[in-house]
Amino acid sequence: MTDVQIGIAAALEQFPPAESVRLAALAEQHGFSGQMAADHFQPWVPAQGEASFVWSVLSAIGERTDGDFGPGVTCPSFRFHPSLVAQAAATTEAMYPCRHWLGIGSGEALNEHVIAGYWPEAPERVRRMLEALDIIRKLFTGKDVKHNGEFFKLHTTRLWTLPDEPPPIYVAAAGPYTSRKTGELADGLITPGASLEKLAGILDNFGKGARKAGKDPDAMPKLLQVHLSWAEDDEQAWQNAMEQWPNGGMKFPKADVRSPFDFEQMAKLVRREDFEGRMVVSSDPDEHRAALQKFVDAGFTRIYLHNVGRNQEEWLEVFGREVLPKLTA
Repeated sequence: MTDVQIGIAAALEQFPPAESVRLAALAEQHGFSGQMAADHFQPWVPAQGEASFVWSVLSAIGERTDGDFGPGVTCPSFRFHPSLVAQAAATTEAMYPCRHWLGIGSGEALNEHVIAGYWPEAPERVRRMLEALDIIRKLFTGKDVKHNGEFFKLHTTRLWTLPDEPPPIYVAAAGPYTSRKTGELADGLITPGASLEKLAGILDNFGKGARKAGKDPDAMPKLLQVHLSWAEDDEQAWQNAMEQWPNGGMKFPKADVRSPFDFEQMAKLVRREDFEGRMVVSSDPDEHRAALQKFVDAGFTRIYLHNVGRNQEEWLEVFGREVLPKLTA
C-alpha cells in the first residue's frame, strides 16, 4: 500500500477485552496499521455478548502494538464529563506519544441513557458535543480552565498529566451541519461507510467548514469505518452478518434505541437485501478490495475495517495477504 492506512475496528461489543488485544497484535502482524476501538456500554444485540471499557482496552493495545489507536467514538456528554475524556486522552497520549487520537461523537441512547435522565433530540446532542470539544481543547493547553456554558460547568482546574503534544481530535459526523462544524473545529473527520454519493456530500461539507477556518481539508485526516462480512463461503458470510451484525441492515437512525433486546426484536425484520449498498457480504476477497478501493479513490486514506463474524484470525490472514497489498492511493 502507498499512503493508505488500513486498520481494524476492534469490536468490543463482540469479543472479550483480552481477545480484542490479542487480535489487535495479530492484525499488526498481518499488515494492518492501527486500531479503532468501539466505546460501548452495551452490545447492539445480545448475541454479540460483550461491552468492555474502551480506555482500559486501548491502554493494553498500546502496550501490544506499534500503530495508531483511538476510541471510535466516545461521547463526552453523558456518561463522561468532557473533563474526564480530556484526562483519559491526555494520559493515553502521554503514555504512547504520537500514536493516540481522540474520536468523539454526539452519543447513542444504547450507551448513554444508562445514567438516566432526559435523552435529548439530535440537535441538542450535537451542541453538547461541540461544547464538550471546546472544553477538551482548553484543558489540553495545560492552563487553568473555568467554564460555565449551556450544558457544562467546570470549576477552575487544569490537567496535571499532559503529553508533549495533545492528541488530535476527530469528530464523528454524517450530516451536513455536523460535517461542516467538524471541518471548522476539529482536526479530522470520522464517518461510517456509506454510498459514494453520501460520502461525497460529507466530504464536501467538511471541506467547506475547514476552509472557513483557514485550514486545508485535503491535508486533514479523514477516517472511515467500514463494516463487512467475509467468510470462506458466501453462505457463512451471510450467516455471520445476519446473526452477529443485523444492525448493519437496519435502514433507520439508531441513536434513540435504548436496549440490545429492542434491537434484537428489530433484527427479526432484517433481510439480506437490506444490506445492499450498506455492507459487502462475500467470500471473495477481491470483491471487498474493489469496494475499499472506491473509498480510497473518494479521498479516505485511513480506513478501519470490521469483519462482523467471529472468524477473525482467518479474515486477518486472508485480507493481509490478498487485499491490503493491492490497495493504492
